[in-house]
Amino acid sequence: MSASATASAPPPVTGRWRTAWITGASTGIGRELALQLAARGVRVAVSARSADALADLAAAHAGITPFSLDVTDLAAARTAAAAVHAHLGSIDLVILCAGVWDPMGSWDYQAERATHSMAVNYTGIVNVLDPILPLLRAQSRGQIALMASLAGYRGIPNAAAYAPSKAAVISLAESLRPDLRGTGTKISVINTGFVATPMTAHNTFPMPQILPAAVAATRILRGLDARRFEIAFPWLLAHLANFLRKRSYLVYFWAIDRFVLPYHNSLPTSPQPTTQDANTVSARHPGEGRAPHQAAEKIAPYTNEPLL
Repeated sequence: MSASATASAPPPVTGRWRTAWITGASTGIGRELALQLAARGVRVAVSARSADALADLAAAHAGITPFSLDVTDLAAARTAAAAVHAHLGSIDLVILCAGVWDPMGSWDYQAERATHSMAVNYTGIVNVLDPILPLLRAQSRGQIALMASLAGYRGIPNAAAYAPSKAAVISLAESLRPDLRGTGTKISVINTGFVATPMTAHNTFPMPQILPAAVAATRILRGLDARRFEIAFPWLLAHLANFLRKRSYLVYFWAIDRFVLPYHNSLPTSPQPTTQDANTVSARHPGEGRAPHQAAEKIAPYTNEPLL
């Protein structure tokens, strides 16, 4: 697990963390978080399923060490947590980023795909929390960040698999926060809008206020540094989503029907997305009566990219 000899040497530590563990670190926001933390002098353990992608990331900086992990495997998560803890000595910050975006609505709803989204986006976090919470409790300090999404505020069209899984993550963070009071462990939930990553590149619908992954990572670290419970951005989209979150169903569904559905119903057939990982899941099966914009395509492998 040693870093490449060409990797840059770690600088002096700046900030509140000396060590960190990031899951879903092979691409997108997770990768950017690892690089920015390492640039601060933080010793960073990174996990994802792709050993090659992790090796490339570790080669970019001497302060980054790879630990392969499929977060849907509880036994593997327990083993990885023990290995990361042994390597780092203590864990100051844990950022759980692994996730999957699988657009799905009533026209092509499948239990297997909904279950897969929940297994990665929600249960994947649960599997890592299982070994991490006792470790942080034993050291009487630490910080945990759960990657959710503004899409978890309320249900949205074409997100019948994604939005419920992110809503579960938000509820989990809210449930744990009171329990962690006085333990020395802080918890945060990250609710972002659209972020420019390989996964969002395949979206054919408008993505307002989309941000580069590096900018998103900077905003996340700024919020974690301030120990905010919720880190939500971009500002305008987050405030609009929060406003609608607090409105009645009458108002909310009027807004969805008026401003969101017209875009989804007018979309052209989407091309098949390219895979970013050798570990893909089964292809979706096109069905009779599918809406025009819902093309038959492969379910994308899980990565670390939140998507509104």
